[in-house]
Amino acid sequence: MRILLTRLSSLGDIVHTWPLVEALAGFTPPPHLTWLVEEEYLPLVAPHPGVRRAIPAATRRWRRRAWLPAAWQELRATVQVLRDTRPDVVLDPQGLLKSAVWGILAGAPRRIGLHRGVRRERMAGLFYSETAPSPGPHRHAVDVALSLLGALGAGVPWGARPDGSFLLPADTHRSSRAVPGPVVLLPGTGRAAKTWGGESFVELAGRLAGLGWDIEILWGPRERAVAATIARAAGVRLAPPTPLGGLPRHLAGARGVIGGDTGPAHLAAALGVPTVMLHLATDPQRSGARGRRVVVLDGRAGGAAAITPAAVAAAAVTTFEV
Repeated sequence: MRILLTRLSSLGDIVHTWPLVEALAGFTPPPHLTWLVEEEYLPLVAPHPGVRRAIPAATRRWRRRAWLPAAWQELRATVQVLRDTRPDVVLDPQGLLKSAVWGILAGAPRRIGLHRGVRRERMAGLFYSETAPSPGPHRHAVDVALSLLGALGAGVPWGARPDGSFLLPADTHRSSRAVPGPVVLLPGTGRAAKTWGGESFVELAGRLAGLGWDIEILWGPRERAVAATIARAAGVRLAPPTPLGGLPRHLAGARGVIGGDTGPAHLAAALGVPTVMLHLATDPQRSGARGRRVVVLDGRAGGAAAITPAAVAAAAVTTFEV
């Protein structure tokens, strides 16, 4: 069976899709799995042992340059590459119009999407030939993606945890490290409503540094100024620029990671790094980090003030002590 998976983005959602890929790889015989993904996230998809081929899409760049012939040429070339894979089935765990349309473009006879009750955009259903059974009470993003297995007649491993160990060298062993790495703080988030606030991170960094721990402020695109302000105010270290391809190894070297509902925090949890995740606007039952050593703090009822630096520091001490 030749399967095309259309999960284009984002970082956290890609992490949440790894258990689906692992389950598909367990089929007998395993399918020839192609994953269509935004080009910037290719480093998180191409190395996966369950993925035979990763095809980059540049939909964000194409939209910004829609008036240029080169953008349309790239789009047509990508469509042709997809058609050349001859998928029997397309699985769309993203549930958006922009992900669903690729099944039609690829020419697949079976195009399976999420049940309408958990689909992010109802209109995406116009591009499916069928939908998966409802995941029922299982509402976490990992389980929603796994529900697609039901349409293939397979059992669903509800509650599975993402495993990002395939992104690390085989000789990476956290337990053998003589000196614990830094505690990595992630002040950046994709939405302002998820943001804890610079002052809270400054106080937290000071509390943790007072324990004798090395503290590092990690930042992504468009986050450097905020991260530098926090690092300077707290007297802690600002991380160097960390491209996505190097992010897994960088996180794997941490004593622990603290951040909001953001992609790098989900990646850290999937790598087995002790993680404290702060939920200020999103439901942890749907998008809380899953990993071996994860603590989720839910502050939705009272906003950023509901989660105090003292409470986060206490969670870190419990979770990060080695």
